[in-house]
Amino acid sequence: MARVANALHVGIAGLGTVGASVVRVLATKAAELTRQCGQPIMVTAVSARDRSRDRGVDLGSAKWFEDPIELAKSADIDVFVELIGGDEGAARAAVTAALESGKHVVTANKALLAKHGVALAEIAEEKGVLLNYEAAVAGGIPVIKTMRESMAGNTVSRVFGILNGTCNYILTRMEAEGISFEECLKDAQRLGYAEADPTFDIEGNDTAHKLAILTSLAFGSRIAADEVYMEGISNITQADIRAAADLGYRIKLLGVAQQTDSGIEQRVHPTMVPTASVIAQVHGVTNAVAIETDILGELLLSGPGAGGNATASAVVGDIADIAKSQPGFQHGPVFGRPAKKLTPYKKAEIRSHAGGYFIRLTVHDRLGVFATLAKRMAENEISLESIVQQAHGEPNAKQKTVILVTHETTESLVRKAVDAVTNDGLLVDKAQVIRIERAE
Repeated sequence: MARVANALHVGIAGLGTVGASVVRVLATKAAELTRQCGQPIMVTAVSARDRSRDRGVDLGSAKWFEDPIELAKSADIDVFVELIGGDEGAARAAVTAALESGKHVVTANKALLAKHGVALAEIAEEKGVLLNYEAAVAGGIPVIKTMRESMAGNTVSRVFGILNGTCNYILTRMEAEGISFEECLKDAQRLGYAEADPTFDIEGNDTAHKLAILTSLAFGSRIAADEVYMEGISNITQADIRAAADLGYRIKLLGVAQQTDSGIEQRVHPTMVPTASVIAQVHGVTNAVAIETDILGELLLSGPGAGGNATASAVVGDIADIAKSQPGFQHGPVFGRPAKKLTPYKKAEIRSHAGGYFIRLTVHDRLGVFATLAKRMAENEISLESIVQQAHGEPNAKQKTVILVTHETTESLVRKAVDAVTNDGLLVDKAQVIRIERAE
């Protein structure tokens, strides 16, 4: 397609569900976008692995590139949209090539940003172009724009949220229908909410990548995805779900980042939140992000966190922002402050959490068990809010479930106490420890 005067020319690499949705939205909303942006937005070039595949969109007028890197450098485009995925290979090479060629870039690739985001931001800022990535975190929820552009002057103390729709869907169904994690995961895969290999989602990696990006925006630090403490949801059982409900809590996989006196704490793990809290009402594949600040207070953003339309909406919004920017205008920094001035990441020890810890222990039913449990907790200065004993099956069963809820304490002390109980030979199964998070 020949260049059209006064139009923004877009090249898209990756034509899967999201890429095809972006092409569709740009075509069906062309008139509205032209009115909003002051100029037409036109897809003039594309690249994907399979040229013959029917994607349900009209690509007839777009120039086809076999190599996404060549597309990224092409004079036919003003904006390069990367929807390939992966933190290395073609995605990284193409984004780097586009930025170095003076092209604006839009990406939905959280893995790429989590690993190479700061280096890419330095190139973008040196070249005076935009690197937009709203779709990389929480799908269609405008959390990046909010943190990057709308919170000037605010000091963020904590950011947390539900950042993975697959995990939230599984936990929601486990609670609502009383089914096991394994059964629910199979259903999620059948419905397309979980991948054939779901490890990246259910073990917390996806949430960790997104959290690391939010951490940089919140605290002005360099991205440190490798410093995120991470636990997944594969060990959550119906016993945990039921016990949480009895205590007035609901289990969610949360990503939490907060500033402490000793540094920044980043963690991803199953968390008990009060049933009455707003974040506990986020069900299914929905995402939610809470941001706590000194001026604004707490802000909660919630909405669709994945899927073709939600992600495409965020990508199109990023493209539209580029279309609205004025030639020669000095663009804002990629992560809220100049990339070269992002502070080195300083990891904090995982500290105490308001509300304490839930500890589920399946113990041998014999004399002295409760006394030993109490002794081990006291030795580690752990104060108990409640202790509940549940019979395990038949009245004369030789094992029982003991549920402890602690007052505020530290991760290290809880682990030391549990290790001591394990070494005492009291446990039938491995102890379950779940944090209880303060949430409004």
